Amino acid sequence: MSLCTDILKTGRNIFLCLVVLTLTIRYVYHRWFKMRFADNIPGPKGWPFIGSALDFRGSPSDMLSKLCQYLQSSSVVNVWVGPKQYIFLTDPRDVEVILGSNVHINKSSEYDLFKPWLGNGLLISNGEKWRSDRKLIAPTFHLNVLKNFVEFFNANSREVVERLRNVKTNTFDCHDYMSETTLEMLLETVMGVNKRTQGESAYKYVRAVMKMCSILHSRHFKMWLTPDWVFKLSKYGRIQKEMLHIIHGLSNKVVTNKILEWGNFAKFSKKSSITAEIPGEKKRVAFLDLLVEVSQNENLITSQEIRDQVDTIMFEGHDTTTSAASFFLSLMAAHPDIQNKVARELYEIFGDSARPATFSDTLEMKYLERCLLETLRLYPPVPFIARKINEPVKLVSGDYILPPGCTVVVAPIMIHRREDIYPNPNQYNPDNFLPERSSSRNYYAFVPFSAGPRNCIGRKYALLQLKILLSTIMRNFHVRSHLTEKDFRLQGDVILKRVEGFQMSLEPRIN
Repeated sequence: MSLCTDILKTGRNIFLCLVVLTLTIRYVYHRWFKMRFADNIPGPKGWPFIGSALDFRGSPSDMLSKLCQYLQSSSVVNVWVGPKQYIFLTDPRDVEVILGSNVHINKSSEYDLFKPWLGNGLLISNGEKWRSDRKLIAPTFHLNVLKNFVEFFNANSREVVERLRNVKTNTFDCHDYMSETTLEMLLETVMGVNKRTQGESAYKYVRAVMKMCSILHSRHFKMWLTPDWVFKLSKYGRIQKEMLHIIHGLSNKVVTNKILEWGNFAKFSKKSSITAEIPGEKKRVAFLDLLVEVSQNENLITSQEIRDQVDTIMFEGHDTTTSAASFFLSLMAAHPDIQNKVARELYEIFGDSARPATFSDTLEMKYLERCLLETLRLYPPVPFIARKINEPVKLVSGDYILPPGCTVVVAPIMIHRREDIYPNPNQYNPDNFLPERSSSRNYYAFVPFSAGPRNCIGRKYALLQLKILLSTIMRNFHVRSHLTEKDFRLQGDVILKRVEGFQMSLEPRIN
């Protein structure tokens, strides 16, 4: 019996040694293979097995600061974090090689953290699935469709102005107000859901989306939460399960009801032999209605896929727009002279009238638009864009070849601050976006919405939404703050934010 036990122990030990040896050989081979391609790319050398992981300890702000230090040394930087190789690009010519390609369109594995929420939606799908979905969804963001959303943007902008009038404290964080407002706009324009008619379920949905975004941010900078089994056992995993129950509950309900509505409409049309809208029916909500129509008529998309796309647009359109609006207001407070110019432009458009903005009005907001684009330059909501490449890629800026299997990270937060592209790059200067200056720059030198085939499909939606929201606020308030831009402490994991929040005060504007 003792002999059998010894044999079993010996066999188990040999097996464990073989497993460790196999994993070590595999790690060494992959590391050597990638280093063979990238050994001339600048970057910290790191330690065996852990790479430079120890450099990224601390808060999200510390991590961002450390990473930006690395990226100041070269336009191409190679960083190992554990067994993963990340190569950062900040030269627009190299960025074009990746973002402008129809081959390098696959998102990196970091985006897999979004799958429980977004399924296989447009943000994280790859290959032919992404191509077919993009082709299907693109028409829903046509400019003629977006013009129908102006009334919703105006109504929600007026509502947030009234909420801001009721702020009782001298200073407050505008981020939560912007977050709730952008979500309400999305509920109406993407899902056709009105918070007033949906009541508690819509309110819970808004809160759940905000909480899910917070959980995803936490998971990105708390590396021990990356393994799914660890995350599911944590408090974050339990909270995520509760939030997804609320989010998917509402989106499933809305999609199901919309499919039933479409079925009833189809029966009505067949009986009456007309294709006009049913009298009293709500005007088409472009995104969801079009997807339901396609799913029922052409069977190109399932109800589950519809939900994935709806959830994706709700996420992508919320946190990024909230960040942009919050930074814009912070910068107006930090630069009162620029704020006054914005106010003067708005007065020239609206005078003393309190009327809502029209689409034509937004085309006249030239200076406000330049201020908004300059905000996106200095504080891009998505500071890093990651792609997985599956073949060697030769860069333009130098004699560098990216190895297959590495994660390529485009860094808008550094590209937008290149001194050779933007004079005084750390200075807030809306004139950077005068037409003559913009036209002379490399297209890939300004990528807050990404660029190329996989650029942000909702770019025009976001800019129209922001122009109406921000112009409405600026027409009603002076924005004040004792903080300057030098006081901004940035943290960037998924979405760029300020560590200290977006503190400011408001003073009613009297023209």
